[in-house]
Amino acid sequence: MPRPHVSMLPAALLLAASLSLLSACSRAPEAETLQGQTMGTYWSVRLVVPEDRRDLEGLRSDIEEALDLVDRQMSTWRDDSDLTRFNTLEAGQSMTVPAEFAKVLETSLEMAEISDGHFDPTIGPIVNLWGFGPDGRREEPPSDEEIESAMARVGWQRLDYDPTTRELTQPGDVYLDFSGIAKGYAADLVGEQLIKRGIHDFIVDIGGDMVVRGHRPGGDPWRIAIERPDPASRDIFSIVEIGDRAIVTSGSYRNFFEHGELQFSHTIDPHTGRPIPQELVSVTVVHDTSKMADGLATAITALGADAGYEFAREQGIAALLLVLDNDTVAERMTDEFAVYLQSEL
Repeated sequence: MPRPHVSMLPAALLLAASLSLLSACSRAPEAETLQGQTMGTYWSVRLVVPEDRRDLEGLRSDIEEALDLVDRQMSTWRDDSDLTRFNTLEAGQSMTVPAEFAKVLETSLEMAEISDGHFDPTIGPIVNLWGFGPDGRREEPPSDEEIESAMARVGWQRLDYDPTTRELTQPGDVYLDFSGIAKGYAADLVGEQLIKRGIHDFIVDIGGDMVVRGHRPGGDPWRIAIERPDPASRDIFSIVEIGDRAIVTSGSYRNFFEHGELQFSHTIDPHTGRPIPQELVSVTVVHDTSKMADGLATAITALGADAGYEFAREQGIAALLLVLDNDTVAERMTDEFAVYLQSEL
């Protein structure tokens, strides 16, 4: 459903190709595009449709059903979502969460564990306090007292969850926020729907969280452009070919507010309750799933330029960090990411 906010602006990934639509008289498959709005951002699917599977309207319905499922279960912007139901439970009350919700929660807890809490699904009170959640935007930073009060509600270790029964218990005042991972999971889910339909050459793009499979018409690999971190432009920084994988960029340069001479990013460090410094402007992660790539990009961003790079290197993550150095942007990439830089601009 539409939301009056900008916290899910398109991320810094673009499809680096000009794709034509399939005409009725085409002899060879070409690329189709389906697109729409979801979760406060856009969705787009570029795909090569086999001749014997031309029911695009039915395909659109499958895509929108998958997207609605994620929104219905995991949105903090909907009063009727499963996430909101949990967030409004009284202390000690429990609920059995849906299977898809459980997958995202379990990955979130895994991410919190390996990142020492720099990815924290209970960060919602801080996100809302800084004006990047459903409570609305703000024009000045909160006070130290407000931050301290909100931080008392944050802590992924407080969650009481039984993966066997999918029972989640509210310990009191915990406010889950899956905004750092739900889009990635939605992209994975749409990709699964396409494969079930017998479609194996596609790019799913949900606000910049991408799942890539197969090839473009003609057999060449899909090419993904990483955007230069400039909020005033959509220039290309580099191009990658990732094969059958997912790619996600977390950027601090498109969603922020200004107060005086300072900019406050939407990416919050769960350890401090404050936005990350602006020097780390973009993190791109390639992984097997968009869900994992999304969560890892969020964690690396929250860790910051130095600690985030070391974390990615130690964990063997394919990551590219773009770091502001005075008036220039320097890149730090892991060896695992460098193998994808096979295309020139």
